[in-house]
Amino acid sequence: MRLIGMLDSPYMRRVAISLRMLNLPFSHESLSVFRTFEAFSKINPVVKAPSLVTEEGVVLMDSCLILEYAERIAEPALGLTPAEITHFTRSQRIIGLALAACEKSVQIVYEHDLRPSEKRHQPWLDRVHGQLADAYRLLEAEVQQADPWIFADRPLQADITSAVAYRFTREMLPDVIAAGDYPALAALSEKSEASEAFLAYPFS
Repeated sequence: MRLIGMLDSPYMRRVAISLRMLNLPFSHESLSVFRTFEAFSKINPVVKAPSLVTEEGVVLMDSCLILEYAERIAEPALGLTPAEITHFTRSQRIIGLALAACEKSVQIVYEHDLRPSEKRHQPWLDRVHGQLADAYRLLEAEVQQADPWIFADRPLQADITSAVAYRFTREMLPDVIAAGDYPALAALSEKSEASEAFLAYPFS
């Protein structure tokens, strides 16, 4: 399999780390949706990262859909989703909060980096900042129960996505969330970033 995209994308990084944890072999091709648009478009004309090319040559996109596919072809014992329905439901909530934090962080980054300052709509930007703060406030409350991980004695998808999201926001928006704002998330991030799969695909 081939995984296409840059590791500075939280969506790309959560897929790369998850594939590693699922013990699914793949090659990583660092193509940017901005700097190498034409090369990326030859693999996936939609130019969406991450993109996964399966062994059969099928191009998949969207991190959630790629990971759903990955779970189906991985060994069940390595699965990253809790089997028990109550834990599964809570896991989906945590992942949703983390992905919302990713989305709002990306929107803020794009607003500042891609849109001319005179065209920024401050009321919309204020609302996005509020949504980001609420996502992390709720995520912090969920992650406080991790011992050592949220659901098991190993990281599952809720841990992976939460840690990836937090690192992305801290790297890209250091003035928006301070290191001490969310101690449980900071601890989860530190523990995750020291693991083999995270070290194999570092934020860059």
